Amino acid sequence: MTNFTFVRASALLVALCGVPSARAQRVPTTRDILPVLSLPDPRLDDTTAYEGYRTRFYRDSKGNTLQIYLRRNEGRVVNLWADAANESIGFSARDSAGAPATLAFASDIAFIADSGRMRVVSYRLTSQTPRLVLGWFLLGTMRVERDFQYWRKHLDPYSAPAFHVAELDSLVHRMAALPESERRAELALLRARTIGELRGRLEPSVSIVHAGSRDIVRVVQRSLDARNTLAIEIAVDTTRARTRQVGRAIEIDARAAAPIVLAVNVSTDATPLTPLTRSEIFDRAFLAFADSASRRDPRVERQLRAVELLSSREKLMAGLPNFATYFGRDQMMSALMMQSVWTPAMMEHVIGSVLRKLAPNGEVSHEEALGGQAIREGAAEYVRLIDSARALARNAPRDTAVLMARARIVLGNIERVRENYHMIDDEFQLPVLVARYLADRRLTAEAKRDFLNGRENGQSRLALLVKELEVVAARAAPYAARQDATNLVGFAPRDATHWESESWRDSGVGYANGRFAMDINAIWVPMALDAIGEIIDAIHAIGLGMSGTTLGPTFAQYLSDRGSLQAAERAWGGAVRHFIVRLSPAEIEARIGAKLASLPENERRYWQGVIAANGAQRDSLSFLALSLDAAGNPIPVMNTDPATALFLVDLTGKTLTPMSVEPFRNLEPFVKQYPVGLFVDGLGPLVANDAYAAPEVWSAFERDRYHSPRVVWGREVNLITLGLAHQLAAAVDARGRPRDPSLAGYVTSLTSALRRIQGAVDASGLRHFELWSYRIDGNRLQPVRYGTSSDVQLWNTTSLAVQFALSRLPKGVR
Repeated sequence: MTNFTFVRASALLVALCGVPSARAQRVPTTRDILPVLSLPDPRLDDTTAYEGYRTRFYRDSKGNTLQIYLRRNEGRVVNLWADAANESIGFSARDSAGAPATLAFASDIAFIADSGRMRVVSYRLTSQTPRLVLGWFLLGTMRVERDFQYWRKHLDPYSAPAFHVAELDSLVHRMAALPESERRAELALLRARTIGELRGRLEPSVSIVHAGSRDIVRVVQRSLDARNTLAIEIAVDTTRARTRQVGRAIEIDARAAAPIVLAVNVSTDATPLTPLTRSEIFDRAFLAFADSASRRDPRVERQLRAVELLSSREKLMAGLPNFATYFGRDQMMSALMMQSVWTPAMMEHVIGSVLRKLAPNGEVSHEEALGGQAIREGAAEYVRLIDSARALARNAPRDTAVLMARARIVLGNIERVRENYHMIDDEFQLPVLVARYLADRRLTAEAKRDFLNGRENGQSRLALLVKELEVVAARAAPYAARQDATNLVGFAPRDATHWESESWRDSGVGYANGRFAMDINAIWVPMALDAIGEIIDAIHAIGLGMSGTTLGPTFAQYLSDRGSLQAAERAWGGAVRHFIVRLSPAEIEARIGAKLASLPENERRYWQGVIAANGAQRDSLSFLALSLDAAGNPIPVMNTDPATALFLVDLTGKTLTPMSVEPFRNLEPFVKQYPVGLFVDGLGPLVANDAYAAPEVWSAFERDRYHSPRVVWGREVNLITLGLAHQLAAAVDARGRPRDPSLAGYVTSLTSALRRIQGAVDASGLRHFELWSYRIDGNRLQPVRYGTSSDVQLWNTTSLAVQFALSRLPKGVR
């Protein structure tokens, strides 16, 4: 691709989008760039595991990430722009028969430029398909693109009705029914003159512009409030192909046997983020280690670049392409795991951002909604207000006027960032993170004091923290008072018979319809209460007081009476007992037999072979249930969640802890072969094993596989391996010998588990992914990329901390 092509297309975009067109903007200065990352990398990856998926990561003129991925088995091309609006530009490519058309990157080189307000990235794609039909152009937020694919809408015929975001459609419908004067006022808030103009923003405009020897397919999407513009231009050489528009689709016919070449320009005027540099993110000692390690293993450099792609002064993003926004849990878990390799400033960055986004009552924000997703949620709020106003119009005109005024306020700032607070685990993670930050010996007392005295949203960080600690203390209070299982911290009801999944396994069936999650109640709540005591001590030690700080009643009691806090810690330390499941060999055999009978024949035969080879059913088994049902009974789904305790808690007895540690020292679930345990050779530990649960649980996990026995999660692999490394560091001396003879068996189990799990995960070739799966080909298990997995995930980059921790262990136990 030449600069000439890029400049012409960009200049056309400037002219047609109404961007101010000074001479310098008409001919933007372009710069050629190479991708920061390309996946799969044939030198490092098994390309067959990607099943035709290809992706590249570039940086635009402001250093923001543009990820381009080709889902070739479905013919979908998506450009994820990881900026302050979390944007995406997607389209589908099909052949003349309507089947997915295979596209490929024509070159590694892309071009970047600024054209007025627009940031532009240009690259080329090629296809050997004689007739290429492009359609289902979707420009907006990545959240909508995710839903679009999840609903399988991208596979619909191009002749199907146009796709509109339902919430925006409803807003336009409600506004059209308003009295004329009110409608005009509300349209003005969205910078529209007529309902027709506003309705035109529900889908992109698609046209072909003829420019010399080029046909340029131009697709432009304005945001609902007309504040921002996203666009894609696809230029085709008319000497090589003919282009015509058929409805919302574009047909491109090759004139000869040569491949069709698409010169693609994507552009946005959304606010950019400010990237962090490597030296701002990572500790010097770790960077020295990483420099040496990357010479032996190029995957280290890949993970370093992944962290950089996710890190900006404004936020740490959870993952690309699917989660290019703030997620409280993802940031805090990553910070806990990366503390040894990050700078202290990164810990402050995470804690500060979490405190800044607290709800007025102190709850932690799970996720932010940006750009198009914020507009989508704002539209839904507007519709609710209008519908409520209509219902009250006849009998309560004053209330109606108040609701209409609120609706206008929503429209006037419809793109404001919105937060949701519906998760529970993150409330208990923040105290643990803050306690570990305050214990960081790299920081002086003055630095810690200055940080807590610093302000977020007009309040000191200490005041905000105290507000959040009250949330933790209050939620823990019922079980601290009476240790019944039904007093544990529970999920909210979804309906009369189902419970929400409000911890990290947040898919619909993540906790097997349990009400009380093991990870929250057996690990996070006890750890959070312990952390509250550590925070109180640390605040006093660095010379900070809480006079003048508003204290909630439960936290105030803990502050004035440490005995009450210690009593709560003791009570919660035994909560793990509610989750213990014990099975005899006969029970194991019967339940696994029933589970295998439900599988397709080839899978049943494969797993029967695994059992026969390992003889694992001869032994009894105990494990911690994934969750409890509403009555407090264990739902016997084996799971990887005990790894969190393995990482956070010293289980060797070297350090005192109020928690009951023995159930967490049980490593058998991690290393026993599936379907008895979680371990799969050449793949890693599955995130769950539902063989011991009821058939309705099997069916639910089969319908939604995101947290099912079909997948390995990179987050959990890193928690397990980092936890094993931490336990070994506490259990052995500098020569690798047990510090105490009573730990000899534990050290042997830790070492064996570490080597076994590391070997299986490395063999999969998919360690860096958010999650991965498998398929059974005959008598062989083939690791495969999970279809909706993120390619770069913040908590998967914690493998860097794993490698650093392993490097510090004595050689005999690595």
